[in-house]
Amino acid sequence: MKKMIRSIQLPGTTFLLFICLICSCRKKAFDEYYGRPDWLASPIYQQLEAHKNFKHLLATIDKAGYKDILGKAGYWTFFAPNDAAFEKYFQEKGISGDDGIDSLMARKIVTYALVYNAYRKDQLSNYQRAGQPDTSQGYKRKTTYYDWVYTETGHSGKIIAANRNGGYAANDNNNKNIPYFIDRYLSANGLSGADYNFFYPGIPYTGFNVMDAAVVNADIAAENGIIHEIDKVLLPLQNLEGYLSANPDYSEFKSLLDKLVAYQSNADLTHRNMVLTGSTDSVFVKLYSAALAFSPNNENYISSGTDAQTGGWTLFVPKNDVLRAYEKEILVNYGTFEAAPPTVLLSLLNAHMWQNSVWPGKLAITGNSQHEVPTFTMSDITDKKVLSNGFFYGMNTVQDANVFRTVYGKPFLDPAYSLMTRALDADLKFSIINPSIKYTIFMMPDTKLRAAGYDFNSDRNDWSYQAAGGTIQFGSGAQDRLYRILQTSVLTTLNGELDDLSGEGIIEAWNGEYVRYKNNTVFASGNADAGTVLHIEKLSTAKNGNVYYTDGLLTFTENPIGYHIEQLAATDPTNFNSFYQYLKSASSWTSTKDIAGTVPGNFYTVLIPTNAAISTAVKEGWLPGDATTGTPNFTPTTDVDKEKVNRFINYHIINKSTIVPDGKKSGAFETLLRTTGGDLTFITINNQLNVMELRDAFNNSVLVNVARSNNLSNRAVIHSINNFLRYKVQ
Repeated sequence: MKKMIRSIQLPGTTFLLFICLICSCRKKAFDEYYGRPDWLASPIYQQLEAHKNFKHLLATIDKAGYKDILGKAGYWTFFAPNDAAFEKYFQEKGISGDDGIDSLMARKIVTYALVYNAYRKDQLSNYQRAGQPDTSQGYKRKTTYYDWVYTETGHSGKIIAANRNGGYAANDNNNKNIPYFIDRYLSANGLSGADYNFFYPGIPYTGFNVMDAAVVNADIAAENGIIHEIDKVLLPLQNLEGYLSANPDYSEFKSLLDKLVAYQSNADLTHRNMVLTGSTDSVFVKLYSAALAFSPNNENYISSGTDAQTGGWTLFVPKNDVLRAYEKEILVNYGTFEAAPPTVLLSLLNAHMWQNSVWPGKLAITGNSQHEVPTFTMSDITDKKVLSNGFFYGMNTVQDANVFRTVYGKPFLDPAYSLMTRALDADLKFSIINPSIKYTIFMMPDTKLRAAGYDFNSDRNDWSYQAAGGTIQFGSGAQDRLYRILQTSVLTTLNGELDDLSGEGIIEAWNGEYVRYKNNTVFASGNADAGTVLHIEKLSTAKNGNVYYTDGLLTFTENPIGYHIEQLAATDPTNFNSFYQYLKSASSWTSTKDIAGTVPGNFYTVLIPTNAAISTAVKEGWLPGDATTGTPNFTPTTDVDKEKVNRFINYHIINKSTIVPDGKKSGAFETLLRTTGGDLTFITINNQLNVMELRDAFNNSVLVNVARSNNLSNRAVIHSINNFLRYKVQ
């Protein structure tokens, strides 16, 4: 069936009216759904117009070319100085009014007041971290202002600041941050208005200040952001480098920093500058050494992300006169920084650089880039500034770095001890620069080390050792030998044990070996073997101890423990010979005079009964011999008698510990003897200064003969005791 469609004919005017009606209905629906709501606040520019007290700011915005930006879409925070703020600014600067602000200054005022993203007051104290919840830590925000290229006296071409520590990243304009001070942030961080007023004396702290301006009307909503009305015109803050360079009181510190500056040409920046300005000058990035704690011209922070909201650098700078006096002190042996190792200058500068914001109320507990708390107090501060990338403090003193003021500083600052310093840097430095722990060190001059066969090969980056008449050795063997001497030369002396060497005593060195002193001489096991002592030539004091300069090195013995027992038996037979004679016949004795059961590198204490005590042991059946007379049998033939000797000797050797009568080590200590079931056996020691009591398995008391004891051996000490020790083998 065929359907017929009849067209409807309308007059032309009627048809047009019909189409307009349909379009009007659709537009109304569109506007109702997508149109700008009546309740939405106008953009920032229009809001400023509506408030009637920003005419000078509006004129400045117009002159800066930011009317279009602030009058349309966007997402900004704007710290807006009111008319009263501008009128005060005009008076301070001696200018007639808006006409006295040129476009360059207008741009500075506007862009430094303009912060990326919109923040109400309660949001400004949040640290904005991507993908993570906010925490109350922020006191700065990134502005739209940044410095471009500039000229510098003594350098051709144009300069641009580094935007990373030790480097430059493309497409990062190194934007400046603007600081503000809000109650929520201060209270969350244990701070108060006193911290604000330390930087801004005479400026009332209101609970919401931006630099030295007060926020008089916060959280003015706009379509494209938030306005905070302030009572002062703010100009971009200098960064740390800028303030330092502009103040002649700190020219000496700046000159030291300048020694670590390099200028790196950048073709992309040169081209960009030519496009922007028409200048054909080459552009150089001003880079500070990456070994510095931070670059003082870097406006970013550690991660170069949003962390600049919560942290910044802090620079403590001594005035010229005190700094020069300190330089003279630390360079007494070098003369100049150029003659000294580079680490001397770096240590000095980094000691004055903090990688965090040092608030006045937190000064005493905030560590610098070397993790050292200040050696000065707030009373030493003569100048203080909040700057765009951190805090600046001028001082009438210096931060006395631990590497200079501790015992480590003595070799570190003296070229005659370069080998010792190198060894310390790789081994003990970070222990002995602790100013809270007292040490004593015996100096190891390069001349003595080289004479003993030790050196450092720079080509191989390795230690070397060459014994007299031998071939040169490299690698771990040479290094281990040198470090053993080094560690014997460093001693922890918490109670000033080595403050006076005029008497006689023994003390444990860093590596567990022992050093003896007598009548202002000292010696270690190797010196004892050679029959020599080191004479004290000079004493120097440091913050954490004493440093002795001697005429030699504290060396270690190459001989085994058995060798030294043999020597004692020859020189003091009454106290050591009978034990030695049994030792020679024991299965534990070797042809090299080592004692079986001992392990090279371990520590031991050998307790040797006197001949009279040995005779008593024979009478009681603990050793082979005539039980009636107590005469020893040093050459037993039966397995039972041989086992008696072995057990007796092993029970008189303390395993893995060196113990001397210094009052420091007491308790139960294992011996070399094992029970028939393989269990450990022990001796209990009650240790006092110059009195050491031993108690055996039967709780018998035995005393160390101190006058005949403290004999040094290879990672061991050998004592004479007044009786023998009885053991249990079950």
